[in-house]
Amino acid sequence: MNLGIFAEWLCHQGHLVVQTSSGYWVEVGPHIFQAFPYHWLIKPSSVELQTLFFEHKAVGLRYSTLWDAPEGIASYHVVFERREYPLASLPKKARHDVQRGMKTATIEPISFSRLAEEGWELRLETLQRQGRETAESQSWWQQLCLSADDLPGFETWAAIVEGQLAASLIAVTCDDCCSILYQQSRTGYLSLGVNNALAFVFTNEVLRRPGPPWLFYGLHSLDAPASVDEFKFRMGYTAKPVRQRVVFHPRLAPFFNRASHMLVKGCRAVLPDNPLLAKAEGMMRFYLDGKLPMEQQPHLKSLPICLSEEDRP
Repeated sequence: MNLGIFAEWLCHQGHLVVQTSSGYWVEVGPHIFQAFPYHWLIKPSSVELQTLFFEHKAVGLRYSTLWDAPEGIASYHVVFERREYPLASLPKKARHDVQRGMKTATIEPISFSRLAEEGWELRLETLQRQGRETAESQSWWQQLCLSADDLPGFETWAAIVEGQLAASLIAVTCDDCCSILYQQSRTGYLSLGVNNALAFVFTNEVLRRPGPPWLFYGLHSLDAPASVDEFKFRMGYTAKPVRQRVVFHPRLAPFFNRASHMLVKGCRAVLPDNPLLAKAEGMMRFYLDGKLPMEQQPHLKSLPICLSEEDRP
């Protein structure tokens, strides 16, 4: 699949998409742009950033760059880069969960129309577990799913128990990378290992394909709890060290400082269910900490343990 199809999917959802010399950018919030494909590590020039700010009215930009870049918060991508994925490679509990899930559920591809119709309850319960239940809506979910219908490279798989969706994922293959974009599940089925079985079966399916591609399971989130990625690490995925850089419009950057960040944090404490405040706090934190020398960044010791010591500063 070429990048134009990925951009088409985002445009079908109503997002503004802009192409620059280093790749594509999508407006994920009012005047906030994220670089994509999400697994790319880019080094946009100052001229390119100025174009986004002054021609496309961007207020903030977010992108992933190299670990040795001069600026950006120490971060990671969740990836699988091995060529084999035997069950024996997983820890004991994860093996048990996969085996239980495979006995309980049927793992198979489904249509995006079915996911749009039946998948919202899975998505909502997932958001509730993460404390982000107001971050998305059913109409957004249905548009997201239906926008991918019949687009080359997009696919959705599910764990099905007695005819009902217990867990599902949305993935896209772009270049040599298969990205798992969304995964959700019903809370009542978690103890049956359906998420584990789905991730295991789908990963092996991808590895059997010509190539085979490597897999990208998401980037270090602005606002999701650490438990989201802990599941992926237990399933044999690893943390690839990168730096995430947040840049604000040069005329507005002076207003994004420690004092204003504390104010936003305070507002978020009062309104913990407000998704805009959660994203704003995360963007400001990534921006401010990313300007510090890496060894002074306060979150450094909390990075995943699967980042080896030689990867750390």
